[in-house]
Amino acid sequence: MGGHDGSGDHTQTFGHDSDLSFIPFRGDLSQAELDAIAALPSGAALLLVRSGPAAGARYLLDRDATTVGRHPNADIFLDDVTVSRRHAEITRSRASFDLVDQRSLNGTYVDGERVDRAQLHNGDEVRVGKFRLNFFSSPRDLPAAGS
Repeated sequence: MGGHDGSGDHTQTFGHDSDLSFIPFRGDLSQAELDAIAALPSGAALLLVRSGPAAGARYLLDRDATTVGRHPNADIFLDDVTVSRRHAEITRSRASFDLVDQRSLNGTYVDGERVDRAQLHNGDEVRVGKFRLNFFSSPRDLPAAGS
């Protein structure tokens, strides 16, 4: 049988720009997700997968460097052909997190904007291939409201 069946080791590109539309998720966190965010220690953060093949998954960010990609050894393994093997890296400096694209084919997006590098803020939406994730900082590292 000829033709490409998608099982090769290549990243597929999106078909058209509408695949990259940005419609933010707002306020629809489960109690378990809210509890997980509330329990984060200082210097840690959480990525919640909101849509894509791994919707509902949670990833703790508590190291200075976290790799994201389709490579089986990635710290955050996103198994879809729209994700590059070494797609992005999340770096931590104290309680601040930066998302760094690793020259991925489909790019890395924060709140609908393609980025090479971006500082992540509480509630930001990160898009890696078909996956949409929300970033949440530890409440202990957020500025106090009304101060």
